[in-house]
Parts: sequence; C-alpha cells; structure tokens
Amino acid sequence: MELWQALLIGLFAYLGRNQVPWLFGTTGGWYGIGRPLAAGMIVGFIMGDVTTGILCGIAVQAIFIGQITPGGAVPSDLNLAAYIGIPLAMAAGGGPETAIALAIPLGSLGVALHNFTMTVQSYFSHRADKYAAEGNADKICLMNIMGTLPSFLERFFLVAVICYFGAPFAEKLLAALPEFVLHFLQIGGKMLPALGFALLLKQIISERWMIMLFLLGWVLMVNTGMTTTSLVLIAVAIALLFIMRKGNTIAVAGADSIAEGDEYDE
Repeated sequence: MELWQALLIGLFAYLGRNQVPWLFGTTGGWYGIGRPLAAGMIVGFIMGDVTTGILCGIAVQAIFIGQITPGGAVPSDLNLAAYIGIPLAMAAGGGPETAIALAIPLGSLGVALHNFTMTVQSYFSHRADKYAAEGNADKICLMNIMGTLPSFLERFFLVAVICYFGAPFAEKLLAALPEFVLHFLQIGGKMLPALGFALLLKQIISERWMIMLFLLGWVLMVNTGMTTTSLVLIAVAIALLFIMRKGNTIAVAGADSIAEGDEYDE
C-alpha cells in the first residue's frame, strides 16, 4: 500500500468517526461514511478495486447491521473495524471473509480507544465551562476546536500507520496460514453476517409470527431468482395491507365503543 493511500484512508476514517462534527455532525460522518458499506466503497476507490471494496464492506456491514449507538455508547467501533479491516484484507489479497476476521477484534479495540479519547476530551469541556463563566467567547471556540484534536490524533494516525506498515504483515500472515485456518475463516465469515441479521430481526419483529414473512422472502429469493427490488415491492405491498387491516380493525373497535357508550347514556 502506498503512503498516500494510507493517509487518505486515515483521513476518511477520522471524518467518519463517532462524535466528529465536520460532516454535518454524526449524520454524514458516523452514520454516513463511517458505515462499513460506505467505507468499503471509499477504500475500493483509493486502492483501485471498487468491487472488492464494496463486497468487503457488505460483509462487514452485515455483522454490525443490528447495532445502534444510543447516547454515544458504542458497543463495537464499526468505523475502525471497516477502515482497517477492509484495506488490510484487500492489501493481503483476501476477500470478505478476511475482512470479517479482522473486523471483529478491531471493533473491540475501537471501543477502548473511543472511551479513552472521550475521557481526554472532557478536559476541554470543563475548560470551556470555565471560559463561559468568564464570558470569553473566543476561548470557548478555541476549546471546541482543541477538543477535536484527540479524536484526530487517535483515528487519523492510528489508521494510517496500521494500514501502511500493517499491509505487508497482513499479506505475509495470510500466506503463512494453513489451509484449514483459511477454511475456518471462510465458514466464520459466512456465519457472522447471519448473526448480525438475527440481531436486527430481534429488534424489528414485534410479534413472533412475523418471522414467517422473513422466511417467505428468503424462500422466494432462493427458489424463483427474484431480484431484491422485486422483493422489496412485494414487501411494501404486504406492509400496506397489514397497516390498512390494522387501521380498519381499530376504527371498527372505536365505533363499537362509541355505540356502547350511546346505549349506556340512553
């Protein structure tokens, strides 16, 4: 990997980090280019292989697809997992399975680094409170800017250094692994995305019978060769029918309640 590629990947990793304000806050950063799917496309452009980058991004995204970050709490740092795991996997000549294998431990490492950085940044918040009490607006602005430096130092330099110096190591490591280990990584790489989707289903399914809708979509995809777009349109139609039926049921129940109330008044 060239030095300019590592530096550029590090820059995008910083812009997509949690609690970084430059891309409309977390909207364009953490929830935009910080997602593994977007990271895979960006890394693919930088490294000259967009297809492999997107495939790696899809695989890593599937692991974390059910993850939410309420109140800034980060269960696993998918930004660090993507911006280090994907380029190292591509540099080593691996594919999505390799990116997944690298992403899991990197996500845990990112959580520890995030918590440490946020602790350091609290110093600048206290200083800003002090200057606010003094009515010093210039110093408050300075503290806001200085507060972003720990995130920049932690994410930009860490990602750039690991991508630049770690690519040859990752390549040698992958070449030295026995065949059964590579086979294990391939199997694990296919199972972990299923776990990610299972976590997502647990969040969005409110009634157990709805799991049959998921199984119906899977059967249609496997046995008919239906495209994802066609399946989405069918899903939207089923959802509208379900909502209309539920709305009519509520309306009828409300009308019955009003009728019973009128009889009681009489």
